[in-house]
Amino acid sequence: MAAAPAPAESGAGRGRQAAATVAAWGGWGGRPRPGNILLQLRQGQLTGRGLVRAVQFTETFLTERDKQSKWSGIPQLLLKLYATSHLHSDFVECQNILKEISPLLSMEAMAFVTEERKLTQETTYPNTYIFDLFGGVDLLVEILMRPTISIRGQKLKISDEMSKDCLSILYNTCVCTEGVTKRLAEKNDFVIFLFTLMTSKKTFLQTATLIEDILGVKKEMIRLDEVPNLSSLVSNFDQQQLANFCRILAVTISEMDTGNDDKHTLLAKNAQQKKSLSLGPSAAEINQAALLSIPGFVERLCKLATRKVSESTGTASFLQELEEWYTWLDNALVLDALMRVANEESEHNQASIVFPPPGASEENGLPHTSTRTQLPQSMKIMHEIMYKLEVLYVLCVLLMGRQRNQVHRMIAEFKLIPGLNNLFDKLIWRKHSASALVLHGHNQNCDCSPDITLKIQFLRLLQSFSDHHENKYLLLNNQELNELSAISLKANIPEVEAVLNTDRSLVCDGKRGLLTRLLQVMKKEPAESSFRFWQARAVESFLRGTTSYADQMFLLKRGLLEHILYCIVDSECKSRDVLQSYFDLLGELMKFNVDAFKRFNKYINTDAKFQVFLKQINSSLVDSNMLVRCVTLSLDRFENQVDMKVAEVLSECRLLAYISQVPTQMSFLFRLINIIHVQTLTQENVSCLNTSLVILMLARRKERLPLYLRLLQRMEHSKKYPGFLLNNFHNLLRFWQQHYLHKDKDSTCLENSSCISFSYWKETVSILLNPDRQSPSALVSYIEEPYMDIDRDFTEE
Repeated sequence: MAAAPAPAESGAGRGRQAAATVAAWGGWGGRPRPGNILLQLRQGQLTGRGLVRAVQFTETFLTERDKQSKWSGIPQLLLKLYATSHLHSDFVECQNILKEISPLLSMEAMAFVTEERKLTQETTYPNTYIFDLFGGVDLLVEILMRPTISIRGQKLKISDEMSKDCLSILYNTCVCTEGVTKRLAEKNDFVIFLFTLMTSKKTFLQTATLIEDILGVKKEMIRLDEVPNLSSLVSNFDQQQLANFCRILAVTISEMDTGNDDKHTLLAKNAQQKKSLSLGPSAAEINQAALLSIPGFVERLCKLATRKVSESTGTASFLQELEEWYTWLDNALVLDALMRVANEESEHNQASIVFPPPGASEENGLPHTSTRTQLPQSMKIMHEIMYKLEVLYVLCVLLMGRQRNQVHRMIAEFKLIPGLNNLFDKLIWRKHSASALVLHGHNQNCDCSPDITLKIQFLRLLQSFSDHHENKYLLLNNQELNELSAISLKANIPEVEAVLNTDRSLVCDGKRGLLTRLLQVMKKEPAESSFRFWQARAVESFLRGTTSYADQMFLLKRGLLEHILYCIVDSECKSRDVLQSYFDLLGELMKFNVDAFKRFNKYINTDAKFQVFLKQINSSLVDSNMLVRCVTLSLDRFENQVDMKVAEVLSECRLLAYISQVPTQMSFLFRLINIIHVQTLTQENVSCLNTSLVILMLARRKERLPLYLRLLQRMEHSKKYPGFLLNNFHNLLRFWQQHYLHKDKDSTCLENSSCISFSYWKETVSILLNPDRQSPSALVSYIEEPYMDIDRDFTEE
């Protein structure tokens, strides 16, 4: 029996190979037992011992087994590949073998991601599985990394074409065979090496695709500062490559266990933050800093985000990318959809795309295209949408990072906002055409649609851009900024300093600014639209921070309050997320604003409407408590003002009259405290704790704090469970001290949004937590001794 070529093995190695072959055959002269070989290979793959590669078998044996098992000759090809890929090989034969292997796997991968996947999964041993089981994946990794090996001071080289074949085969194996991507992710040196392959345009797309999949399953985030010559690599990308590279960046700059997720408890977040402080910056933060240090990086992203469709890459380069997009996007269905669009438009516009026969190409490596070829407009648009999705996501993450102010300054300087404003109608919020791209099994209104995803990503960017930052006024044009000034002048109040400081050369141009455009589409949005939530969040972020009368009036004059009330009352919105975003927006819009309360009373002009409104508020205080807080704060301010207009609103407004009643306030207070506990506090529901504190702080101002605590005690007893509420509140306030006294941003937000100094917040909490049972304002004074339970540990269980 002829031994397989193994030039790099020692005598001991050959002995081990012979022993493995004997074991595979079940003893000298025995016949292979069905499935035995694959089982042993699988065990070897898991343990790293025994049978792990095709080179451990003879070609004769593999050929005989292939007749029975129908392995498509893959093990024999791997045997040849091993023999022709040694260090001193010229790799010519090696590349030929790869081209034999590649179609066997690519056809299977295409079938796997289309409707034929069931047929593939029912195959006993698919080609990709056999390829991996006989050591193909590890062998290709070794071949790809040959350039890292030096012989006599010279590094080995392999052609771009060969690298491209290796990458395609690896990706197809990852698609079809479970566990391969995770194994590659564990090879950190290989992952870092892959970045160097992106220097070549010929291998860029395959490399980026494989890296994205690997990073998606990698347990530890890769550090970009470990990538050789990162700055040079990124700087040399053309705009198309940079847009594609953003897909990889999306994985490397986002926290793997994001602290902004509303579902994570604050206890867990605080514990993670303490741990992070001791460990230093996270990998995501290091990666963000590495990117921001690259000259011109943010500027190029802004140009990509604001590039018009007509400025995008030409037909030839796009066709080249389309040919390989089935490995680039989520699956081949996207490519099918794009081509369907092309065919539909060809029938009407005589526009056509001509793909060359296999192997045909121009000297420059681009596919041949007819001089009559015209790329359909919808294809160009979808091409641009897919790019902008990734770019906007990266900009959004950078805006929320540690270098937020630096990113804000650059985004303003490079005119991202005016650029997006110019794209709003034609691209971002364009009307759907009959042939608009949707993924298989979805529709145009599905959140998976690229059109939908772009809109949501755009709204998230606006939210991050506007949130507590004076650059938010760049969302307006010059005429609208003048309108803000006129509002302040008419009301005889000082102009907002940030408006005066806004660089007029960086604001939106045209008839309407971006904020006004957003309001227009918001009011036209269908009741069931998934955009309502994001639109409301984006507009609310413009109002957040220190309350601005001029900002509120700017939005009130455009009918925003009436639109919100219509959605809450007349359409009787059922979505909890949308309701919460609308209540939050309504609170910011009405806070301290007499005109807003007048408009509210004019719209909610019957008891029936008011009862529907109250029903929506009371259906979920987690969703509506910010509105309750804003109305409570406004009532307190109005009651201390001497003004006929204010007095008129106080006497007529149903909502203010309702909130002014002590039983109403006590009902809200009791429920707000009762629906939260330290162990279940999240970023979403911690507002309930702060709203309850606002009610008690205002009671303290009026020297009514003991009364409110006594009423809470009575309500406890009426529920036949004395102590349960006040003990819980005591624990919540202890946590409040731990959480807020060490977080400057949160405390500033509390102060700005309530117009109550943070020192007053702290004092009130300290008074409530006073351990002296003789104090009339201490919680312990209202908890009977047998029911006292105020020293619980906050440790997350």
